[in-house]
Amino acid sequence: QVQLAESGGGLVQPGGSLSLSCTASGRIFAIYVMSWYRQVAGKERELIAADVTGGSAHYAESVKGRFTISRDNAKNTVYLQMNNLKSDDTAVYYCQAGIATSSVGVGLDYWGKGTLVTVSS
Repeated sequence: QVQLAESGGGLVQPGGSLSLSCTASGRIFAIYVMSWYRQVAGKERELIAADVTGGSAHYAESVKGRFTISRDNAKNTVYLQMNNLKSDDTAVYYCQAGIATSSVGVGLDYWGKGTLVTVSS
């Protein structure tokens, strides 16, 4: 019913910048939150940035001051601008959204398939 599609991953040199985007489509009544997670092989998926509808943005300490999350509500799209990238930022980045598909339903978590970001010289 709901799909999330990420784009924008790739290879970037340390100190460089990259922008990710994620668009939600399908049967959407309301979006409560849109977030970005990342996962390194062998480690747990970690929340790095979240944008709560009608609220403020939250960041993990590891990316604060370097990454910026933003949304275009008209397009059901969330962005992640990543600056001053470091090798430790190399990971698969996942988009997550809390979405209700009807006025009577509860919000459920939906996930994108992930996009690989590699920071290397």
